[in-house]
Amino acid sequence: MEYVRLGSTGMKVSRVCLGMMSYGDPAKWGEWVLGEAAAEPIVRRAAEAGVTFFDTADVYSYGTSEEVTGRLLAKIFPSRDDYVLATKVFMPMGKGVNDGGLSRKHIHSAIDASLRRLGTDYVDLYQIHRWDPDTPIEETMQALHDVVRSGKARYLGASSMYAWQFAKAQHVAETHGWTKFVSMQNHYNLLYREEEREMNPLCLDQGVGLIPWSPLARGLLARAGSEEVTTRAGSDPRIEALYDDADNDRLILDRVAQVAREREVAPARVALSWLLHQPGLSAPIVGATKDGHVDDAVAAVDLSLTEKELAFLAEPYRPRVVKL
Repeated sequence: MEYVRLGSTGMKVSRVCLGMMSYGDPAKWGEWVLGEAAAEPIVRRAAEAGVTFFDTADVYSYGTSEEVTGRLLAKIFPSRDDYVLATKVFMPMGKGVNDGGLSRKHIHSAIDASLRRLGTDYVDLYQIHRWDPDTPIEETMQALHDVVRSGKARYLGASSMYAWQFAKAQHVAETHGWTKFVSMQNHYNLLYREEEREMNPLCLDQGVGLIPWSPLARGLLARAGSEEVTTRAGSDPRIEALYDDADNDRLILDRVAQVAREREVAPARVALSWLLHQPGLSAPIVGATKDGHVDDAVAAVDLSLTEKELAFLAEPYRPRVVKL
């Protein structure tokens, strides 16, 4: 495993981040989600392979993912200092009018609730899950700064928004002397590269680390060259919503499968390796429901693709509708 600084911070993270959305309560989130007992050997396998970066959110399994994450990491790692823990705030956690969003009221309630579920005094990275059009960004950034000042979070991160929104948030924080975002968790993979236009160059210029979600396009890239239909593929409506350009996607998937055959490795390793070669990438957030998923993600760190292979994989891409 390799370790890199998260953006321009001094905090180091493993080049693979294990996404904890896959663990929680299938009744609350989806039939592909694993319960705690089934999740433990997979999380332990990742930790033994050197993964020290773990990402969850309050909304995943509506709190259960955080509970499972907290218990498993406390069991697997000798010390809280041995791993980097990230969670998120924004999505509705109840039916009340203030149970979601990025108001001062909700942010302070949400961080306390997350810490209780995670069983820890602080998170290393506290991220806004989306942009909140109903709350002044000044209110949000000051509230987040207060969370850091209180010791409940070490760093701040953001996820999936337009580049102008992210630039505005950073400017507001800098102007007032508040804590700025150090990472961007955006939608980025071989099938979806719209982030290369503005967000990725902005983050690279500003020293903000990229930790993309869905680096394997919800499993599509991992199954390149295969007709396998997984439980998630058959039950996740967002797959079709996010990846609806079947003809172009097939061209890219065929090339991933071709390079995988030539290299004699799994397609997931090729797709993740391509992503890891991109500028500004700190760590892709990989979901894993099988041991092999962890093994492929870890092996991708050591898979060095040639410039010719990188260009071959990227060439078929064509612009698509922005989807946050």
